[in-house]
Amino acid sequence: MIARLFSAAALMAASPLLMADALTGAVQKQPTNWTAIVMFVVFIIATMGITKWAAKRNTSTSDYYTAGGSITGFQNGLAIAGDFMSAASFLGISALVYTSGYDGLIYSIGFLVGWPLILFLMAERLRNLGKFSFSDVASYRLGQTQIRILSALGGLTVVAFYLIAQMVGAGKLIQLLFGLDYYVAVILVGVLMVMYVLFGGMLATTWVQIIKAVLLLSGATFMAVMVMKHVGFNFGALFSQAVDIHEKGTAIMSPGGLVSDPISAISLGMALMFGTAGLPHILMRFFTVSDAKEARKSVFYATGFIGYFYILTFIIGFGAILLVSTNPDFRDLTGAIVGGTNMVAVHLASAVGGNLFLGFISAVAFATILAVVAGLTLAGASAVSHDLYACVIKKGKAKEEDEMRVTKITTLSLGVVAILLGVAFEKQNIAFMVGLAFSIAASCNFPVLFLSMYWKGLTTRGALVGGALGLFTALALTVLSPTVWVQVLGYEQAIFPYSYPALFSILVAFIGIWIFSVTDKSQSANEERARFFPQFVRSQTGLGATGAVSH
Repeated sequence: MIARLFSAAALMAASPLLMADALTGAVQKQPTNWTAIVMFVVFIIATMGITKWAAKRNTSTSDYYTAGGSITGFQNGLAIAGDFMSAASFLGISALVYTSGYDGLIYSIGFLVGWPLILFLMAERLRNLGKFSFSDVASYRLGQTQIRILSALGGLTVVAFYLIAQMVGAGKLIQLLFGLDYYVAVILVGVLMVMYVLFGGMLATTWVQIIKAVLLLSGATFMAVMVMKHVGFNFGALFSQAVDIHEKGTAIMSPGGLVSDPISAISLGMALMFGTAGLPHILMRFFTVSDAKEARKSVFYATGFIGYFYILTFIIGFGAILLVSTNPDFRDLTGAIVGGTNMVAVHLASAVGGNLFLGFISAVAFATILAVVAGLTLAGASAVSHDLYACVIKKGKAKEEDEMRVTKITTLSLGVVAILLGVAFEKQNIAFMVGLAFSIAASCNFPVLFLSMYWKGLTTRGALVGGALGLFTALALTVLSPTVWVQVLGYEQAIFPYSYPALFSILVAFIGIWIFSVTDKSQSANEERARFFPQFVRSQTGLGATGAVSH
């Protein structure tokens, strides 16, 4: 069952969480892994100490949301990598390479393509124009109320779908790796993420993500080195032996197996690329550094770490073909991989490092989930407290202590909702939610944010209508696609024939924004166009970037 769900998730999920969703079927519970539990408890104790330390430094909303801009470019790059490289990436990309060989790189490349876009077109301008969230930038010269509501709606939708996917994935993953009950795992993740965000804010979340990134990169590096040692550090030997063993033979060294038709390939690529540039919890990280120079450094380092990580997963996937597929200890009575193909990286950890290293990798897998959900929760809390409460309801005149109180209420609420949704969706195939989250980020958040920084003709009406059209088109086409209409709802034939809606929903968003902007001849629209030049100067020079956003 897991293997079948993996296939659906691999084809649909356009995000670093893709394999969290694949773990939504029947799970073969493993014996309690006490080594992993002990290592994870050590991680929790260390990160709770960091949270206590960070709590003493959270004296203002700036400290809470952005760590007071005190994070360096290198630290932020590691934290972004920690936020982006989930346990699902580690397990999922490795599993894709294990089953499809070379073709498994399609997701790795797709994820990476979005980062140069962020580096060259967005990072510096985001830091110079924003204060706490990407909504600050999108609404800089446009109508505050309308654009912040749209941005908050798009951001919260992405966060909600991500959280559901991550909570369900966490429960299933921990059920497999630790031998713990599903509900215990979901509640544990929910409680810990609330504690990190509630008390430590962005500073604690950043250091949790940094520690997790170091642990994950270290573990993956050790596995890759041990695989290469097995073949005498000869890539030719690695690939030739894998071809000899794999049931697909030489086909694993050829592309084109996962996505065959050009429409789906283009749509998937657009979702991966533009979705990355529209994720609220990733964009929020650019406000934690002191200036635009450090923001650029952040993306530079993050791209390097993430690219290195995906190279490692490629080696790990081929290593699993050599060391896992041929080992009867990792197969059940039916001959299938224990836990499904998603677990090949975990089995490889056992093969190259024994039970101790298996415990380490299992603990790191759980730690990665905590780091990701903490970042998502913080992004969701800021959307409610800063964008909706402080800027829309209070018109920018909210007291700091009131805004902080709303933030903490929202964080608690998100924690409870995440746990309840994790329990409610336990037996559902929620792979489509991840693809939907990425499609919404690419179709609603990205077009409005990008055009607000680069197109003088953008107006509030255009951004509002076009962004809303992109959001609802992505939602509707996902429901009508084979992934939901056939696999989830059980109909024989999908109304919308493609699994990936991004190509169509992004076009709808950009065309809608353009039409409703150029036809807007109102006085307020002319004033918004006139404010583009002052915004452009600030985005390039950073003048006034340390102060509050103003018009």
